[in-house]
Amino acid sequence: MTIAVKSSLHSPEDLAALGLVSPGAVERLRVVASRYAIAITPHVAGLIDLGDPDDPIARQYVPSESELATTSQENADPIGDAAHSPVKGIVHRYPDRVLFKLVHVCAVYCRFCFRREMVGPGKETVLSDAVYSAALGYIRSHPEIWEVILTGGDPLMLSARRLHEIMTDLASIGHVKIVRIHSRVPVADPARVTDGLVAAMKADGVTTWFAIHANHSREFSSEARAACARIADAGIPMVSQSVLLRGVNDDEATLEDLMRTFVQCRIKPYYLHHGDLAPGTAHLRTTLEQGQRLMQSLRGRVSGLCQPDYVLDIPGGFGKSPVGPEYLSRANTCDGAIKYRVTDYCGEVHLYPPDEANTKS
Repeated sequence: MTIAVKSSLHSPEDLAALGLVSPGAVERLRVVASRYAIAITPHVAGLIDLGDPDDPIARQYVPSESELATTSQENADPIGDAAHSPVKGIVHRYPDRVLFKLVHVCAVYCRFCFRREMVGPGKETVLSDAVYSAALGYIRSHPEIWEVILTGGDPLMLSARRLHEIMTDLASIGHVKIVRIHSRVPVADPARVTDGLVAAMKADGVTTWFAIHANHSREFSSEARAACARIADAGIPMVSQSVLLRGVNDDEATLEDLMRTFVQCRIKPYYLHHGDLAPGTAHLRTTLEQGQRLMQSLRGRVSGLCQPDYVLDIPGGFGKSPVGPEYLSRANTCDGAIKYRVTDYCGEVHLYPPDEANTKS
């Protein structure tokens, strides 16, 4: 059984009225909602199976009382954006690229969001003209910046007119060659991805890339697939971002299906993120060891086109690090020679000799 609604759901009362949460949970969920925003679009609500208490779509968007439990390791800024923010709206963590946080609203609010303390109602919606100009000035004054990543919030919450203005501004900066747009909108509110909005993503002088966030193949409804096709048909290359989530995609078959769905939609799997230490998200996080096992299984099960990088954002602002399984190590054999131990996709270990022609004595 699925849900049909005409407007987005924003409160525990809305959720209870549709049977997404029990009436007895409403009071406690009001506490959750007072801290972390709730929004479920009609499109996403229609994907939820009310007959499945463990529905993986609902688990991503419907708030839980578990969000009131926090651990000492969790942090309101778990990946350390603030430590690398030279001016408001900019995060400059890596030398050749910056995050440009244009808006602080989303079509939907994920229950595992690492910026959950910074987005939603009551937060600053968009950058003021003065702050926007200062951020643009920072990009203009740093010639090492080759790529600008539009994020937030969700930059596709902007109008097509405003998005095109921003793309034009960035294209006017000679050293900016790539603009990457990070968004959940094609799967969360696909009707928003009009031909006009897609056209606004492009500007002469820069190459646009699009990173879509999705965590389960069921998010790719026919409408979502059509939205992705409009982007790809416009010549905009697409990559994926997913989060490894307990009860959503933390088994071999589900992860395999997700990665294959991306590729079928002309989206190259890019990152599989380990869950960040955002407050109130422990019930959705897996262990690193589980993630490594899943990645090792994926290596043997699906095409190389379907392989993402499993990454961890190091708390404190130290950036992403690959944390996938290791396939190569050095080994000393019984005759004293040094060889390499290589693990194949079946888990078997093989010895590989160093190349004598390129080995110094």
